[in-house]
Amino acid sequence: MNPTDSPHLGVVAFSHPGETGKNNEDRFSVTAYRLEAKDRPCLLAAVADGIGGHQAGEVAAELAIETLVNTLAPSSGVQPVRELRAAVLEAARAVSRASQESPEREGMGSTLSVAWIIGSQLYLASVGDSRVYLMRRDHLVQLTTDHTWIQEALDRRAITPEEAREHPNMHVLRRHLGGRQEPEPDMRLRLPGDRSDAESEANQGMRLEPGDQLLLCSDGLTDLVTYAEIRQALAESVPMEAGQSLGDLARARGGHDNITVISIEIPQAALPKKRRSRWLLWFLLGIIAVEG
Repeated sequence: MNPTDSPHLGVVAFSHPGETGKNNEDRFSVTAYRLEAKDRPCLLAAVADGIGGHQAGEVAAELAIETLVNTLAPSSGVQPVRELRAAVLEAARAVSRASQESPEREGMGSTLSVAWIIGSQLYLASVGDSRVYLMRRDHLVQLTTDHTWIQEALDRRAITPEEAREHPNMHVLRRHLGGRQEPEPDMRLRLPGDRSDAESEANQGMRLEPGDQLLLCSDGLTDLVTYAEIRQALAESVPMEAGQSLGDLARARGGHDNITVISIEIPQAALPKKRRSRWLLWFLLGIIAVEG
């Protein structure tokens, strides 16, 4: 991939340490490229939320982002799912090696969520609880799955969503970069109506449509801002201002953690016209299934 200063999509990104005086252990990256094959434009966006004291968390997050970008930079984009998975694994190994080389960094780790947009096709990978959302025609979907104790308990219906908000295990991660056990990158791209993990994985490469918005964020945002508020901001704000307004809302509510947001807009004239996507149909079928 060849770096370029002219991304084919609208992007706004920011990171704020929050309101409690803690170090900012979040890191992010947004890089535009053109693939040599067919000269296709692409955009690589990633958010990492570091874990560990003595500034080790910010070291882990920065190393995760740096390794991811450097590993994918020479990519041809011919096998994006395989290349993306391999880059996330390499980032995990880099964090793990660094944590073992210094006693002060022992136990450090990081989350990592990545959106790689090649032309109009979206590829995702995630480890941890930094999220990726898609807003399409006023419908908001969380495309990634949190790798947390809370999410597992919710999936088993062991707790209710109301109990989850104040649960003491709210920030217990089940999967992250670093540590001695290599994490499995989550390659599911979750859409409403998916009946299996295999269906979600098969969604990789889904075509984005003009007017779509992607939001990548760390849990410093989602701990304090609800799903409904994210949907409302993306629906009602100027697309490139929505991320900043959501970050401001989290800060106004205490900003107890670092807040990082990447907002990506698919301009109306950016992509070639395609047949109407079945995504909205999947969304509606998902609503029917839940309500039924």
